[in-house]
Amino acid sequence: MAVVEEPEQEFKPQKKKPDSEDDKRRKKITPGSLMKALIRPGAGENTPSDGDQVIYHCTIRTLDGVVVESTRAEIGGNGNPKRQVLGKSKILLGLLEGIPTMLNGEVAMFKMKPELHYGEEDCPVSVADGFPKDDELHFEIELIDFSKVKVISEDLGVLKKVKEEGQGWEQPREPYEVKAWISGKSGDGKLIFSHSQGEPFFFTFGKSEIPKGLEMGIGTMSRGEKAVIYVTKEYLTQCPLIPSVEGITEIHFEVELVHFVQVRDVLGDGRLIKRRVRDGRGEFPMDCPLQDSLLHVHYKGMLLNEEKTVFYDTRADENGQPLEFRSGEGLVPEGFEMCTRLMLPGEIALVTCPPDYAYDKFPRPAKVPEGVYIQWEIELLDYEKQKDWTGFNFREIMDDVEKIKGTGNRLFKEGKYELAKAKYEHVLREFNHVNPQDDDEGKEFSDTRNLLHLNMAACWLKMGEFRKSIEACNKVMEANPAHAKALYRRGMAYMAGGDFDEARADFNKMMTSDKQSEAPAKAALLKLKKEEQETQRRARQQFKGLFDKKPGEIAEAGEEDLGEEVSGESHDTGGDGVVLDEDKEHLLQGTDPPRLGIWSRLWPSGRRLITTLGLDRCTIL
Repeated sequence: MAVVEEPEQEFKPQKKKPDSEDDKRRKKITPGSLMKALIRPGAGENTPSDGDQVIYHCTIRTLDGVVVESTRAEIGGNGNPKRQVLGKSKILLGLLEGIPTMLNGEVAMFKMKPELHYGEEDCPVSVADGFPKDDELHFEIELIDFSKVKVISEDLGVLKKVKEEGQGWEQPREPYEVKAWISGKSGDGKLIFSHSQGEPFFFTFGKSEIPKGLEMGIGTMSRGEKAVIYVTKEYLTQCPLIPSVEGITEIHFEVELVHFVQVRDVLGDGRLIKRRVRDGRGEFPMDCPLQDSLLHVHYKGMLLNEEKTVFYDTRADENGQPLEFRSGEGLVPEGFEMCTRLMLPGEIALVTCPPDYAYDKFPRPAKVPEGVYIQWEIELLDYEKQKDWTGFNFREIMDDVEKIKGTGNRLFKEGKYELAKAKYEHVLREFNHVNPQDDDEGKEFSDTRNLLHLNMAACWLKMGEFRKSIEACNKVMEANPAHAKALYRRGMAYMAGGDFDEARADFNKMMTSDKQSEAPAKAALLKLKKEEQETQRRARQQFKGLFDKKPGEIAEAGEEDLGEEVSGESHDTGGDGVVLDEDKEHLLQGTDPPRLGIWSRLWPSGRRLITTLGLDRCTIL
């Protein structure tokens, strides 16, 4: 029996982690340069390590016992202990090596040679002139406390020590409404203020109602969390909580985050605001109906007048029956749906909505005037996620596709191109996991996918995204370069983008490849000819008399002619003959794709001519 020898695995030593700056400094320590004497033993078994914040009193003496410097008030200091983070703060070499040997509450004396304190070459800690940095000194250290902290600001001006973990992962941010118990002490432990009785302190996040550093720290807390937030004077801004910060070097804030109300600026411009009134079930945003779903809601619609006039209430107007609708189908105002997608089951939210996201673009209730802001009180009862195709056979999948495609076609007819596109995109995405089992299924699958790509192209065309429309058509033509509908749709996109030669080539190819498409191809060529003539006419109008002007007048000439053309431009309200797939294929009449500006609409050869002449740069001479 043959024995197969396994090849010897080559031993690859692990890459050694490069030394940090502190590690490099520690290599300077020589035997006898740092000595430690225990004055008072500490408690516990743990000692500080990198990443820990250490709080300690420090008194520096000469070997004769003369005090040079101290943090203690009774020896002439300010009473504020030092606060540093091992591995991050600038710290003396002797203390960098000595403090990690101490227990909590321990008092020790360190005897240091000059190269271990301020006499170190390139010492990162500065010292006042006249300090005996070239002498051997005694450092008496009392380690008051050490703990892990979260570094919130890179300069270590804001740190957080967690005393009790909170619930969930959501954290307050602008413009959330927050309730918290807050008290503040100076570095030496003196109480500055306290909001720990009666009602918790209430503030709106991002409104400068608390010091900047405190707000930064609270912004990292979860509901119910208790923490100490250390803030230096650089982050102690004046505010209603602390009217004056003069003379304060740092404050230790003890905070318990009692509650916060989620307030979301949905559009980012302050117009569409969602304010959570009652918490829902689950975790935000994982348990929200972010994807298209069947939602059940109760809502009350109000005008933002003094009377808060109610124009609709499902509990009163629908005999207590909730509203049921599918998201992503344009069945409710856009602002209503955007906010509902951000709700948890059981949540109640108050939504303030601008008119362009309420009823200006949606059937307006009789009691709602035009152009007014609306307020909805919405309760999301529950929702059902859109079913996936797991366990479906091919026929069940294609039946579901027809329903989704039909919804997309309806949205397209209503001019809701973005929503229609999302429907087609969803099916195309799910098609990546569908495997037809025979030739008949394969043909049906391929034909349906092509129609979806063409419908996507129609949406992109209506949205003015001509290149994306062309790319969608190209996906169909990869398998069938003579696909008549794809040629037609791509030709329309080329024409809308001003690429007339490419459009003409597609329409001509369409006629030769499919005799049944001859009539729409000829109509498209006729439209193309008119577009070219119109573009040339407008180009001549724009550059008329350009070279009769003096050099300093060229810019003004172009601007005047262009302004006249835009103001007098007539808009064609006829259709572009967009083919949209339905049970019976036909041409949908709609508005033309958005027009490009005159500079982009120049025919390709004309653009090259203008560029060659340098007229594309004729602005100011």
